[in-house]
Formats: sequence, C-alpha cells, structure tokens
Amino acid sequence: MLITTNNQEQLAWDKMNGLLPVIVQHVFSGQILMQGYMNRAALQQSLNTKLVTFFSRSKQRIWTKGEESGNTLALQQLSVDCDGDALIALVLPNGPTCHTGDFSCWHTGAKPTLAFIAELDGIISARKHAAAETSYTASLFESGIKRIAQKVGEEGVETALAATVQDLDELKNESADLLYHLLVLLQASDVPLADVIEVLQQRHQ
Repeated sequence: MLITTNNQEQLAWDKMNGLLPVIVQHVFSGQILMQGYMNRAALQQSLNTKLVTFFSRSKQRIWTKGEESGNTLALQQLSVDCDGDALIALVLPNGPTCHTGDFSCWHTGAKPTLAFIAELDGIISARKHAAAETSYTASLFESGIKRIAQKVGEEGVETALAATVQDLDELKNESADLLYHLLVLLQASDVPLADVIEVLQQRHQ
C-alpha cells in the first residue's frame, strides 16, 4: 500500500512504541541505501517536504537526511508491507547516502549489477559543473551538447559495427562507451534518466 496523509493511521504504530523501520532504496536500481526509523511526525514531514525524514533514536528528535551534509534523499514513493509495520522509501539520492561518503551504507556488500548505472549517473551529475581539466566527463560538459551528441553517434556506429562482425569483446567495450556517453548527453540536456525509464515503462504497459 502506498502511504499518503490520509492512510498513515492504518499503520501498526503500536508494535514498536510509535516507530516503524524504513528501508531506503534507490528508485532506479533498487539498491538498498540505508535503514532508519520514522515516527508519525517524521513520516508526515517526509510526505510534506518530499525529503526523507527520520526519527533519531540517539538524538530523540526527527531529522531530515542531509540537513547538515546536503546529501538529501528526494522521496519518490513510500509504501508499507502487508503487516503494516515496515516501510520502503524509494528515493533519488542527492550525493552519497552513507556518512562515510559511500553511495550506500552497505558499501562492502553485494549490490545489484544494474545498480551501477544509477551510481554512474550520479557521478556524472556531480561532475557537470566541475572544471574541465579535472576529468574527461567534465571536459565533455565543457565541450557542449553538439560534441557530446557527436560522441554518442560515433559510439553508436562503432557498437553496431562490432555486433555486425561478431567481435563480442569489442561489442562489450563499445556498448560501455555508448551507455556512458548517452548518460552524459542526458545530463547535459537536463533530461533525467528517470524520464527515459518512464517512457520505457509506458511503452511496456
């Protein structure tokens, strides 16, 4: 069940003295980013501000993730399990989630393979306004849309050629180049990857 302002009283607040555990997942990749707790006030503030807010058991107060670091979690969807006593928050992270600077608090554990696409998209976004000499990605942004689009076209042709001659190693390498440059082009065009995925979902339906 999706959580709204109107149905949150249906949750099993009494099981844990007014607290519910919240698993935070990346809305694109499904990678688990962190775990926390919400009370009624934290849940309502999360819904109102669209920023994930928890109840800190150590500080005994509600706190919005990233209120000091700036690494907020933009809430996309909040849902509850069948027993009404555990929540999942689907989010778009603004920067690393873990206080150590890692993408996820489970930085040493296994993660879904496709989760790296979302991670890479975040890295590319972070370099969008960096100085050109700091990285290849930053230099691409500096070169402008036309140059980035040209790179996507070149990599697309090279990917197709590799497939045509059945050079599978080259196909993997060129596909990686194509995906990377396409992500850069989307960022440069201010088109969120989420919008592209939404189009695919609509076509599937």
